[in-house]
Amino acid sequence: MESRTLVNVFEYLDYRAYLRDHYAERKANEYGFSHRAFSRRAGLRSTNYLKLVMDGERNLTPEMAHQFAAGCGLKGTAADYFCELVAFNQAQSTAERNRCHERLGRFRQYRAIHQLEAAQAVYHSTWYLPAIRELAARPDFVAEPRWIARVLTPRISAEEAEKALETLLKLGLLLRDDEGRIRQADALVTTGPGPLGHHIVNYHRAMLERAAAAIDEIPREEREISSLTLCVSHDVLLDLKERIREFRRELLQLAELGGPPERVVQLNFQLFPLSEKKENER
Repeated sequence: MESRTLVNVFEYLDYRAYLRDHYAERKANEYGFSHRAFSRRAGLRSTNYLKLVMDGERNLTPEMAHQFAAGCGLKGTAADYFCELVAFNQAQSTAERNRCHERLGRFRQYRAIHQLEAAQAVYHSTWYLPAIRELAARPDFVAEPRWIARVLTPRISAEEAEKALETLLKLGLLLRDDEGRIRQADALVTTGPGPLGHHIVNYHRAMLERAAAAIDEIPREEREISSLTLCVSHDVLLDLKERIREFRRELLQLAELGGPPERVVQLNFQLFPLSEKKENER
């Protein structure tokens, strides 16, 4: 029999957030509950370890994940899900994270709650689904797999184009209007400013690979690939990030007001450090 709590572990994709909410609930509704009480139930020697984990200062080993699940009163599939969630959050590589996410998807309770997240994962599973969605903005768009496959760069198979078209219609990102023509449901799809899901990370990786391939595959006059290497303060680094966000918004407005759509393009922004911080900035 599984535990019943007001905080449902299957609603979470961050085990630390679950622990914080679980602790807050127990603290508010269970007399005498504390870090020490949790440690006793989890079989922990340290009375402060729960706080360190919730604050992100400590990770959990697989063995300790089972202990924390017990401390939260989780049993059965709920305990199994918590342990898989720990592995997912602490994965060190994209490949490992993908494998962990696939295991999370095996839980029926997870699939029922995270339908939107699953839809986003499908949308970002290949580079050409977002491209086809944008292609549908063209006045001459033909919702025919062979036409779509031929127009994309690089080309895909008609079978891939047909499946992508079906997926976009199923997700509601494309729809049929009153005249039976397939068009975009909304003009803009954005991931928002929050933390990126692992499927968004996969999408960015795929588009970086397309950018690398474009150096050889796309004529120079049809692309613009350049870079800067700078040495800046931390404050300037934050300012650069904000300016990139502002520039993205300007480009979205330019694309919207720039006349009838003719061609799908990909514009990537990357800003990342090539050196460590100064010691006093750590």
